[in-house]
Amino acid sequence: MITYHRVKTNEELEEILELQKQNLGENLGEEEKLKEGFVSLKHSFEVLKKMNDACRHCVAKKEGKVVGFVLSMLQSFRNNVPLLIPMFKEIDNAISETNLSLNYIVMGQVCIDKNVRGKGVFRGLYNYMATEMKGQFDTIITEVDTKNIRSSNAHKSVGFKLLKKYVSNKQLWEIIILKI
Repeated sequence: MITYHRVKTNEELEEILELQKQNLGENLGEEEKLKEGFVSLKHSFEVLKKMNDACRHCVAKKEGKVVGFVLSMLQSFRNNVPLLIPMFKEIDNAISETNLSLNYIVMGQVCIDKNVRGKGVFRGLYNYMATEMKGQFDTIITEVDTKNIRSSNAHKSVGFKLLKKYVSNKQLWEIIILKI
C-alpha cells in the first residue's frame, strides 16, 4: 500500500537524497536513462531542508520507506539552485510575453523508485501535490530535459502543457505547466 504525505522528518529528506542519487543521470548509462528516465539535479541536504521548511515536499511511502517524491520550490528559492536560475528567467519571460497572471509553485524534481514505477505513484504524487497546493497556488510549473522522454510523457499524461522550450547548458528544456 502506497501512502502520500508532506515531509515531516530529516530522515525522509535523507531518503529523498538517496533516491535522487540512485536516479541521477550522471550515475546511469545511456540505455537506462532512455528507458527509465533520470533526474538532472543533485540537491544538498541544506538546500533541500530550507526548501522543505518553506513549503514541505510531498512523498510517497511504502512499508515506511520513501518510494517517490515531488519537491516544492517557492519562487523565493530562484537563486539558491544555480542550475535552475535560467528556468526561472524563462518562466518570467514566458509570463510577461503571454500576459499570464500566474500564482505558481515550481515542482523542483520528481522521482519514483524503480520498484514501484508503472503502479500509479507518479500520478498519485501529482494528485496529492495539486490537492495540497490548491488555494495557495493556481499552477504548478516544472521543466523537463527533452532527452528525458519517459518523464516528458509521464508529465503530459497527468495534464501538463508546454509553456515554452529553451536551451541552457547545451540542453533543450521544456517548461511545462499544470493548472490546479
